[in-house]
Amino acid sequence: MNGSDRLECRAEVLKIERVLAVAPGGLSFLDGRSAADLRRFREQAVAALFDRAPDMIDRIAAATRLVPAAVSAAIAQKALGPRLAGAVAGRLEPARAAAVIDRLPVAFTAEACAHLDPRRIRAVVDRLDEDLLVRIAVALAERGDHLTMGRFVGHLRDSALLRIIPRVDDEAVLRTGFLIDRRDRLAQVVELMGQERLAQVVAAASGAGLWPEALAVAGMVTGERRTQIAELTADRPRAELESLVALATAEGLWPALLPLVALLDDDRLRTVAALPALRDPAVLADLVRAVAAGGLWGAFLPLADALPTGSRAVIAATAAGLARADLTAFLVEVAERGLWETALPLVELMPDAGKERVFALPAFRGAGPRA
Repeated sequence: MNGSDRLECRAEVLKIERVLAVAPGGLSFLDGRSAADLRRFREQAVAALFDRAPDMIDRIAAATRLVPAAVSAAIAQKALGPRLAGAVAGRLEPARAAAVIDRLPVAFTAEACAHLDPRRIRAVVDRLDEDLLVRIAVALAERGDHLTMGRFVGHLRDSALLRIIPRVDDEAVLRTGFLIDRRDRLAQVVELMGQERLAQVVAAASGAGLWPEALAVAGMVTGERRTQIAELTADRPRAELESLVALATAEGLWPALLPLVALLDDDRLRTVAALPALRDPAVLADLVRAVAAGGLWGAFLPLADALPTGSRAVIAATAAGLARADLTAFLVEVAERGLWETALPLVELMPDAGKERVFALPAFRGAGPRA
């Protein structure tokens, strides 16, 4: 499992814990499962819970259709409470649910939203007034309910997002982005933030201990904004970058971090290469193994080329000891990407036995620079 998959898996476990009303950490045994499998399980759990709601929920929903929306809202507050009201709203027609929500206090609605059928959110959101949506989103942020925000934010109109983003703090932005259900919308959310706010959010990642969330967000965007995230990260103080390297090593997140490093210009790449942590043989050996496991030589070799000779010697020695299949994959990727100029100096730094292993491989004889 690569770093991006590990982060997506972590987010899915948190979402499943919410769906099943399990305390955070209660489903830690699911760590390591594929994110796709976890997402399917979550969708099945949602269907099982909401499609087979107790008859009482349907009876209450039917009753609320018989009275004005204002009366239904009053009943929801005084008799049902947020949890039951959210469950009932998920059984109503979207237009009726929106009419009732429009008459509820924002704080009550924000709490009830956590119990609304996630599959009904888009239809309800499309029928709510934008001012109300903004107030609900801000209330969710103030409650620290980033999971529910993650369900909603992908369905919000750009005009609403432009009003919400300045009113929520950087930590809420990161945590919500990490937990967003509609990952395809995150790039647009980041675009709407603008560079100045994006810089603030990246700065907050270190101070709030949210580097994993920041890496997850970076992995979900593409193009210019992803490059900006990489550059803003590289521009952070050395101590913060050291903490990021330590995290990548401890939590196996190199596959999420290296693609960002590969986007850096030469000056920033040299800044990263100068980090003291990248002089540590244990860190470098872990990094090489992660690169081999994830097939990330193309992202890694520019950084390796910028490292001092001592660090590169450690990388070469570790690579020389990789399994035959990993060395073959290394050569194949180098050949496909035309990276011999940066790969061969590493091969030259290998111990003699390592060089002989590389030169003897069919992948080298068939696609090497002499072919």
